Parts: sequence; C-alpha cells; structure tokens
Amino acid sequence: MKKKHFPYLIFTFLISLILLGCEENTTPIVEEENDILSGGATTTDLVGSLAFSQPAPNLTQENLDKHIIGDALFEAAFVKAPATINPGLGPLFNNSSCVNCHIADGRGRPPFGEEQLETMLFRISTVGSDEHNGPNPVHGFGRQLQTRSILGYNPEGSVAISNETINGTYPDGTTYTLIKPNYIITGRIGSGFLYSPRVAPFVFGVGLLEAITEQDILILADENDGNQDGVSGKPNFVWNVQTQSFELGRFGWKANTPNLLQQLAAAYVNDMGITSPYFPTENCADGTQCDTTSDDPEIDQHTLDMVEVYLQTLAVPSRRNYNDANVKRGKELFKQIGCNSCHTTQFTTGTHKSIPELSNQKIHPYTDLLLHDMGDELADGRPDFDANGNEWRTPPLWGIGLVSIVNGHTNFMHDGRARNLEEAILWHFGEGENSREKFMNLSKSDRGTLIKFLNSL
Repeated sequence: MKKKHFPYLIFTFLISLILLGCEENTTPIVEEENDILSGGATTTDLVGSLAFSQPAPNLTQENLDKHIIGDALFEAAFVKAPATINPGLGPLFNNSSCVNCHIADGRGRPPFGEEQLETMLFRISTVGSDEHNGPNPVHGFGRQLQTRSILGYNPEGSVAISNETINGTYPDGTTYTLIKPNYIITGRIGSGFLYSPRVAPFVFGVGLLEAITEQDILILADENDGNQDGVSGKPNFVWNVQTQSFELGRFGWKANTPNLLQQLAAAYVNDMGITSPYFPTENCADGTQCDTTSDDPEIDQHTLDMVEVYLQTLAVPSRRNYNDANVKRGKELFKQIGCNSCHTTQFTTGTHKSIPELSNQKIHPYTDLLLHDMGDELADGRPDFDANGNEWRTPPLWGIGLVSIVNGHTNFMHDGRARNLEEAILWHFGEGENSREKFMNLSKSDRGTLIKFLNSL
C-alpha cells in the first residue's frame, strides 16, 4: 500500500465504501527564471519511490476523498468473469490493472531479457484512415495488439525484440553507443499491418495539461515554420467519442486523444478488455475470441470519473538542486541549443471546471503538446489523425530526473530505446536535429552540465 498524506483509517473506510457499493485564460507564455514549483500549488516536494504518487497538496477535502477512491480503483486488478470483485478481464488484454502499466504512476520501459511486455504495448493499423481520420483498424483485430488472454482464448500475437548497435563519435573525440530496436511480431494476426511501439508514460500532472487553454497551445504552432527556425509545431485534431466532434489532441505519444476521460476509457478497453459507457464493445479477433458474458459495460461512469479525478489530482514533483551552479549553467545551455523551442518551459492554466485547484496555476511542464517531425530514425510509419509517421508529441520533462528512483530505469523516448537522457538527445533528428548538433558540439563538461539540469526537473 502506498504511503499517502492522509490518515490510514480514512483510506480504509473509503475503500470499504467502494467494496460495498461495488473563463478562458489568455496569459502570455513567457520564460520564468524561478520554476521550482513545477506544478504551481499542486507541487509536492517529496523525493523517493513515491514521488509520482502523491495527491496535490491544495486539494479540498471533497476532491481528496475522490482522489483516494480513484487511487484504489486505479490499482484494482481485474479477473475473468464471473467473479465477486472486479470481473471482466479480457478475454484479450495487455495487462490486468492500470498500475501494472503505470508502475508507481511512472514510466514504462521495454522488456529486459525474457520479460513480457509489462509496461509496453503495440498500436496497430492498416494503410488509410477510418471515417474520423483516425488509424484504420486491422480487420478482426482492432488498433492494438493483444498479447495476453484469459484461459480458453488465444492472444493475437507476440513480440520479439532485438537491438542493433549504432556507434558514434562526438566532435571532441568522445565515443557513444546507441541501440536501435527491431521488432518481429508473430501469431494469429499474421503480417501486412502497420505497428507502433509505445511505453507507458507517467501520469502525474495530466490534469494541469488538460487545463491549459487551447489558445495557449495553438499560439505556439508554426506548421509552415514561418519564423525559419527549423521547428514547426503542429496540432493534432482528433475525434471526441463523447461530443462526436473534432477537438485538439493533448494526450498520447501522438497527441491522439482530446481529453483524459477518453484516454482512460480507451486504456480500459484496449489494455484490459474492460468495457465502459465510452467504449461498450470489447476488442476481439473473431467470433471465437469474443467475450460471451453479457455484462457490458463492465465498469460504470462513476468508476471512470473517480479514476479521472485521481489522475487529474496527482501532484507534480518540485525541482531539485536548482541553486547548484552547474544546474543553473545547464539550464542556460538548454535554452542556448534550442531545446525550449519544443519543450516549452511555462504555461498558466485556464479555468478547470470540475477541479478549481487546477485553475490559474503557473506550471513548468517543458512541453508544447504539439507534434514535431523527429526524422526517419524515430518514425513508426503509422499515421494517427493529423500526425504522420514521423511526428510525435513533445513529452513533458517535469519529474524526468526521478524516473530512476521511482521506476528503477532510465529508458526514454516513445519506445524506451534511449537508455539515458544523453541517448535521448542523440535520437533527436528532424526538427530536433539542430539542437542535437549543438549538443554534440558542446564540450564534454557542458554536455554533462546540461544533463545535470535535466535531472533537476
């Protein structure tokens, strides 16, 4: 059980209840020197293995109670139906609970050795787009490869990963090594489809990202590179299944989801085979692999709402070692080589309708939430709404220096190929290549200093 900042008895009581009841903000975006409080008033100063799992300290008692309930639901493991508690797993799935992918609310990684795809999945599709300009599902298999199944059913396929070694040299003579993953997918799904590997991102701070106004995101877009800086920034407009309309995408590695609730409901059905009012039908390969139990939807709107509040109200870790001279120097180098062209330092959130504690917060996520062409080296060749195969959403950098403590690894990028932050920078091509080249031309000492800054976030 996680150690939280609330009384154990209250937590126990609320869990018991669960079991029984089975104005737009237009503040200009500017650079700020003092970015210690990464999440504004939602920031936590806790450092350690639970740094990503704390409730925002400014929550009302009502929202803290919802957060606690949502926490328990986020950790709940589903089982095969029929069952007294949490039935409905599968029959095809990738994992049995939210927290098994987002371990300690943190980042996933590729499997090591003979491990299964615990915190990594594969999106799949065929050439073309569906009726809403989204990825075309693989006929009979959907848009996500299901690598597990309950007893009596067969997974859609399995993935074997091998790594190609790439050697390089900095201008100063220092050598480096990168690894490029190669994937072989076998099983009932066959071949001839597009696929995209994705590791689970950390889930804290997502409520704040949701609260950034659309205007403040779109003002950063420069799709035709009008300022000739080599960086464009492109919004992804995606389908909202609730409103039945196109909206700005904010979440996912391709910014392919408009809001947190839809992202959550899609994860339940795609990752666990759990239906909801948003997605009432399971993914199944054919008639022999479909769930025959008449229990859809398997979770209700209340469950979705409580987990949504939990994710929205997770605290953002504060910066560390910000007064260190090398960290300050690294921050300046970060700007000098142009990293902040995509990793936007600061926003002020707008008005969050359901959680006022997220409103009007000056935050430092280090993302613009826009798509950028990262070159052929990182391309998955799989379109996703307005995102082409080379484009990826800028991931937030807040909390990135704590991944090794919380999750026990330092694997980064969408597929976890970068084994540390230095390698992550070296994988920047396309719009990121200019910054990559400037990084490579820094002295070895300055490169280390920039990395030290990143680890302070």
